[in-house]
Amino acid sequence: MEKRHEERAQKEGFVAISGARQHNLKDVSLEIPRDALVVFTGISGSGKSSLAFGTLYAEAQRRYLESVSPYARRLFHQMPIPEVDEIEGLPPAVALQQQRGSGTTRSSVGSVTTLSNLLRMLYSRAGDYPPNQPILYADSFSTNTPEGVCPECHGLGRVYQVTEKSMVLDDTLTIREGAIDSWPKAWQGKNLRDILVTLGYDVDTPWKDLPQKDRDWILFTDEQPKVPIYRNLNREELQFAIENKHEPSYMGTYSGAKKLVLHTFANTQSSLMKKRVSKYMISSECPTCHGKRLRPESLSVTFAGYDIADISRLPLKKLLAIFTPYGNGSAPGLTELAKSHKEKTLVAQRIAEDLVARLDVLLELGLGYLSLERSTPTLSAGEHQRLRLATQVRSNLFGVVYVLDEPSAGLHPADTEALLKTLDRLKASGNSLFVVEHELDVVRHADWLVDVGPDAGEGGGEILYSGPPAGLQNVSKSKTREHLFKDLPFKKSKTRKPTGWLTLNGITKNNLNNLEASFPLGVMTCVTGISGSGKSSLVSQVLVELMSAQLGNTIATEKEEEGDDPLSPEVTAIQGGEITAGSKHLKRMVVVNQKPIGRTPRSNLATYTGLFDVVRKLFSTTKLAKSRKYKAGRFSFNVGKGRCPNCEGEGAVMVELLFLPSVYAPCPVCEGTRYNPETLEVTYNKKNIAQVLGLTVNEAADFFNEEERVMRPLKVLQEVGLGYLRLGQPATELSGGEAQRIKLAKELQRLNRGKTLYILDEPTTGLHPTDVEKLQLQLARLVDAGNTVIVVEHDMQVIAESDWVIDMGPGAGEEGGNIVVADIPENVAKNKQSKTAHYLTKILNGHS
Repeated sequence: MEKRHEERAQKEGFVAISGARQHNLKDVSLEIPRDALVVFTGISGSGKSSLAFGTLYAEAQRRYLESVSPYARRLFHQMPIPEVDEIEGLPPAVALQQQRGSGTTRSSVGSVTTLSNLLRMLYSRAGDYPPNQPILYADSFSTNTPEGVCPECHGLGRVYQVTEKSMVLDDTLTIREGAIDSWPKAWQGKNLRDILVTLGYDVDTPWKDLPQKDRDWILFTDEQPKVPIYRNLNREELQFAIENKHEPSYMGTYSGAKKLVLHTFANTQSSLMKKRVSKYMISSECPTCHGKRLRPESLSVTFAGYDIADISRLPLKKLLAIFTPYGNGSAPGLTELAKSHKEKTLVAQRIAEDLVARLDVLLELGLGYLSLERSTPTLSAGEHQRLRLATQVRSNLFGVVYVLDEPSAGLHPADTEALLKTLDRLKASGNSLFVVEHELDVVRHADWLVDVGPDAGEGGGEILYSGPPAGLQNVSKSKTREHLFKDLPFKKSKTRKPTGWLTLNGITKNNLNNLEASFPLGVMTCVTGISGSGKSSLVSQVLVELMSAQLGNTIATEKEEEGDDPLSPEVTAIQGGEITAGSKHLKRMVVVNQKPIGRTPRSNLATYTGLFDVVRKLFSTTKLAKSRKYKAGRFSFNVGKGRCPNCEGEGAVMVELLFLPSVYAPCPVCEGTRYNPETLEVTYNKKNIAQVLGLTVNEAADFFNEEERVMRPLKVLQEVGLGYLRLGQPATELSGGEAQRIKLAKELQRLNRGKTLYILDEPTTGLHPTDVEKLQLQLARLVDAGNTVIVVEHDMQVIAESDWVIDMGPGAGEEGGNIVVADIPENVAKNKQSKTAHYLTKILNGHS
């Protein structure tokens, strides 16, 4: 029987899965067609990603690697193998997941799409060279190679100086009073001062009165003298001690203040330290390359009148206009050139044809506003995924399964239509598309639906339906069905009236040019517009920056992420803009974005919300803990005494794979529990600390129902739809949408004082329509408590329900950056210039 099932799957072009148990999947078996667009739906946490990525893609990757090399095979006992009995008929797979904050500042749109390689080849072989200059290889046009990089700024485009003025902020202070601001604080600063005392420098005279040669030596010396340090002695006592060779407290080594700043900046692993010392570095445009990052010889070569740095700064849409005439042979002067430089003309035409074909796909996906030099970390997760999707369309592979994770994330419905065309092209080339998606327009476009549910976490993991979309209408347990086939009139709650206005003037940043914008206070505003129209520039950058300056330190955003480079060229201040009215009505600002709540498995839901502090205290009050004198700290996996010594409390060890991203595998000593055996002997209500961390939020709410202090955060987490997450689920396993809702929950559990400005950038990303409704209730709660909520959003359901809409556009990039209309949703829907109006009308008229 089993054999026949496999043969049928192979023969009829299906992938057959038997007994999948990954994460919360409940031993599911199903068949999915190949060469089709298959969409996996279900509420957040139902198990769709476990099926698409955790099972299908993981198994395809494993099979591929096993076929590659014996070396790869040795790593498989460490790489988690998906829990599934069998998968038949599975072709090789390419995963296009949403990578958040991916890439370094040196990774760019050009490098992800490989367009930069083509461009470098074009400049090398078909560029216009100055007379007598030798031909340069393609490498000479890259800022990442020794042949191409500017020798003065090493490819940064800026030079950094450390000067007396930048390190000594107040020259009326003495060294003892802290004149050298760039010195480390606490013990190390005192140590440097004590060394200067031994060396005979005056630390009690105001800095400005010290001789210039002393000041220069203290700040800029390259010498590193090692001298005896005598604590707490005045100058006479010190002199006496040195002359009589008394035993010093210790030996100290001096480093010049400038040397210390540069050394710290180059070597510290802490982004906070990096940020602190970067304050003492004065940055200016590199005088050699004028910010273009390449050596002069490379910049002297032009094509169509542009050097390679200038052409890389243009929007892709403009590049298409430049290269099309070269691709089709209609560029002025091309025929003449062909007579004298046949090979050069041919190269220009061939490369231009390829560039045009690639750019067409990028424009189709709504990315025409990006430039090649735009660095990858500044892209949204959806933009990055679509760039990689465009590259796959041009790769001409066939017979491959593409597994996509919400490709519509961050897309306006107008852009989603273009995305569907691209997916159809991949399918027409003979590929299969397995897509995890919540956007109903993509779900309707599917050839086959797999609906997972009915609920999240333990309540999910079942296949409710697998078949053509129309059949889902008969599945009563499906939450997707309610939204996909509903034809109910849209019932809008009463529009709230603003209590005032926050007005911004002269906003200039990215594609915003001298813009004026007014946000109503005490209500909920949605900022809409197609991708690249300027929404995030206006809200997440300009508004946040201006309000931060206005409020001083009362801004609540997450701690700065490790890995943010304070000197990256993207960390630019806004060019212009000011708040002219309304800020006095706001006392605090909270930015709830999709950055991870942590970068390692050490950070999780329980630690981030503060819930874990209360739980650890409860464990320390148990009889056994008291008898062993275990304090609350013993139950922290971040502290030596209680944690597993092998993985140091991470529960996982990192496995380095040479040709793939590193993976985390469970620790073999504690088997993922994070703690040592003695700590795990202590139980509270018959569960040890690791078992409590293994509970989902919903299970924990039953377990701790007597404990008011634990219940409050748990209740809020349930209300934002995160009841399915485990308390100890590592931050590395959370999606951007989940991280954002955890931050929102942390905020909602505070006792609300009103007069707070909440800013959210696409909070519905990764949410099923059912969960979007939960989110809307929470946002309404914030507004009803006297706060102002501003949301950058594409979800028409949320936009229709808001009190005010600011629609940006009309186009993207240079064609955007204006406010097309700002009004109540009903009036925005009537605006002929707005690209949002058509989709908003559908919702307001009761059609999803």
